[in-house]
Amino acid sequence: MSISAERVRTAALPSFVSQDAARAPAETRHLRVLMATRYGRLGASSRLRMLQYAPALARFGINCTARPFLSDRYVAALYGSGPRLPSVLAAYARAFGLASAIRAHDLVWIEKELLPFMPASLEMALLGGKKFILDFDDPWFLRYGPGANPLARFLLGGKFPSLLARATLTIVANDSLRDWAHDSGARDVLLLPTVVDLNRYPMVPEPTQIFTVGWIGTPVTAPYLDAIAEPLRRLAEEAPLELLIIGAPGVEIPGVSCRHLPWSEAAEGELLGRCHVGIMPLSDDAWSRGKSGYKLVQYMAVGRPTVASPIGANRAIVRHGVTGFLADDTASWIDALRRLRDHDALRAHMGRAARARVAAEFSLQETAPRFAEAIRGVAES
Repeated sequence: MSISAERVRTAALPSFVSQDAARAPAETRHLRVLMATRYGRLGASSRLRMLQYAPALARFGINCTARPFLSDRYVAALYGSGPRLPSVLAAYARAFGLASAIRAHDLVWIEKELLPFMPASLEMALLGGKKFILDFDDPWFLRYGPGANPLARFLLGGKFPSLLARATLTIVANDSLRDWAHDSGARDVLLLPTVVDLNRYPMVPEPTQIFTVGWIGTPVTAPYLDAIAEPLRRLAEEAPLELLIIGAPGVEIPGVSCRHLPWSEAAEGELLGRCHVGIMPLSDDAWSRGKSGYKLVQYMAVGRPTVASPIGANRAIVRHGVTGFLADDTASWIDALRRLRDHDALRAHMGRAARARVAAEFSLQETAPRFAEAIRGVAES
């Protein structure tokens, strides 16, 4: 079921923010918010869920200071082959300054948790009586839940319920995470999808070369492409086809022509404009069902139709037959991509519908004013 514009715009606001207040001008009193992000700008979740909001929130008198837990060096090592341990040790060493940073701000906005693999009681001690917001774009609670390391599950299985119960507001990226937050004891929950800044994603004409299927991600998420290797091979046998892979060098699919481009924050929109269709295959598991579906929003923002597995947030983002297609097996993937390959007018129509949907429901321009009001509601509740 799709998330309607009205539902995202109003019904998802937390209980302490009235509908009238959500539309009112921001207060003049400035707020100081500490962004306790998990990563720096190289980490997609930190960059998109929090850091990209800072300039927009500043216009509403909300001044944000970012304090990443893990450095960009850690993320580069995670996606490459360098050692991660030095960056992890440095991160915990920096944590000794958290208490003073927290005291210097009016509110703390936490991405997932302050201190990974540390108990909730320690985080509560650092926070003192400070109000805080928790933000989730993935089912991070699975790290300490069933299937996790037995010791981590024993020591930290109750961490996130404890943090949720104490947080003034919990922000989640999709329906699955919202249901988990409610069931786990969150006091108030705001459904805020992961969005794009439309100014960074202009609509561009389609490429003139052979039919190009685009995928953007990281080496960590590249294994999801295995699920559609067979459909792509069979389509490549029918007619020229290229798979454009952004951000995961070295990934190849036998029988499919693959072109690789390095990821660049500054050039994301331009890079995505080099494909005709964007894809998001997923495996059907607990982690995938909690993912935010952000790459679909990116494709749609540049006016490209999408094909995606009907799992988790994908079902809410893609309007089947309007902005793209949902495909759950080899035959449906082949059919969807073939239809988009063979019908230029269909691609153009779906691409325009996709861009309009992003502008209405998945853009920074749409969500920032509502989010600013929610932050003020937290500070003043």
